[in-house]
Amino acid sequence: MNDCFPPRRLHAVFLTIALQGHIHPAVNLAIELASRGITITFVIIRHIHLKLPNSSSSSSSDGRDDRDIFEGARRAGLDIGYEIIDDGLPTEYDRNKNIDQLFKANIHVFFAHVDFMMEKLAQRSDPPVNFLISDTFHSCSTEIAKKYGLVNVSFFTQPAQVLCIYNHINLLVRKGHYACRERRLDTIDYIPEARPFDPRDLPSQLQNPDASSLESQYIRAAFDDHRTSDIVIINTIQELEPEVIRSMSKSKPTYAIGPISLPESPELQVSATVFPESDCSSWLNTKIQRSVLYISFGSFCSPSEAEMREIAHGVLLSRANFLWVIRDDMDGFLPGGFREAAEGRGLFVPWCNQNKVISHPAIGGFLTHCGWNSVMESILCEVPMICFPLFTDQFTNRRLLVDDFRIGINLHDGEGLSRAEVMEKIDQVMQGSMRDSLRKNIKERKKVVEDAVVACGSSRRNMSEFIKRVEKMVSK
Repeated sequence: MNDCFPPRRLHAVFLTIALQGHIHPAVNLAIELASRGITITFVIIRHIHLKLPNSSSSSSSDGRDDRDIFEGARRAGLDIGYEIIDDGLPTEYDRNKNIDQLFKANIHVFFAHVDFMMEKLAQRSDPPVNFLISDTFHSCSTEIAKKYGLVNVSFFTQPAQVLCIYNHINLLVRKGHYACRERRLDTIDYIPEARPFDPRDLPSQLQNPDASSLESQYIRAAFDDHRTSDIVIINTIQELEPEVIRSMSKSKPTYAIGPISLPESPELQVSATVFPESDCSSWLNTKIQRSVLYISFGSFCSPSEAEMREIAHGVLLSRANFLWVIRDDMDGFLPGGFREAAEGRGLFVPWCNQNKVISHPAIGGFLTHCGWNSVMESILCEVPMICFPLFTDQFTNRRLLVDDFRIGINLHDGEGLSRAEVMEKIDQVMQGSMRDSLRKNIKERKKVVEDAVVACGSSRRNMSEFIKRVEKMVSK
């Protein structure tokens, strides 16, 4: 680079996935990068934008929607824009109930919407866009980056171990553990940098034997695209997964920059939840320290009705106090009379500020789906977990929590789920023999995470190195 010319100012377009677990780290990463002087254009799907509760309901005189979750951040001096695009499906269409249609739209239609937005942005943006940050599960990133001459950054919101597995999809196919009609149950011991594991610990998409399914097509397309990215950033901590990160760094620049959490400055904090949050503080304040079990299965999936019935009865048998997030789509799964039987011991809410809840001293355990954001929050709040994975990376995350980190236990160890086992596992975490060892282990992991985000910690260093790498590539 000629020293006579100043370095080009960085401007990133940020594409996230329209799922709560992906939106949170994406929003927080956008704020972090903007705080470091980078111009950000954050792209969000219209049907998600319309659900964000902190947006104003006003519209301009021409009918244009003026809602903007980053308005406060801009008032604080950050250069962060906000673009709303469609995903190819009607705004009010229930994507959760029509997941195949969502896969189709992402594979075949989404590129056109991004491309149209990029064309308009190229005509007016100053500074010009010079790199793309895209959730790894998008399959259009490489084509967009090539068309507009952008550095292509793949942002993975889950642990590095999960990305390692996805990176070896073709190896899983050759060995017959994925996309094979005959489901194999023998140990998977050939993934580089992965300790041998059970096929049931694969991400749920890789447990689907039907290679022709839309889900399989979507996953294959996304990770074919990911392999052509220029840089990879991961929402994990280098010291938690050193071998796999070191291995991936040999093939392309890879940076562990997690945990990507809310900024410390209140004026920069953005609420990006698609559900209205209930305030649980008053109820929690009436409970003694570590006496409440927090139960949440995330924003997308839920246990079956039969599983919910056994979990509910097991919770009652345990005699623990509990706070249970029951989304509206789950409410009918609770057994009749359960709410009445739990009166005084249980609080039911449709959604809440999870970090605020599990940081409350009354919380003693977390019955969780093992989403990675929930895992990071639990570690930082020193809350041991009872693991019941439902979807995607959660099965691999469960293995990390239970077998590697030893900060959680399985809700059940066999094929079926029984209320007696649910009761037993709750008692072990809340007041039994496992409680002290889990808390000791989670305290040690918390120290690792906290050390990573101090000024000289690995995640802070990696973030700076990532930005320097982008600057170097942009300047070529």
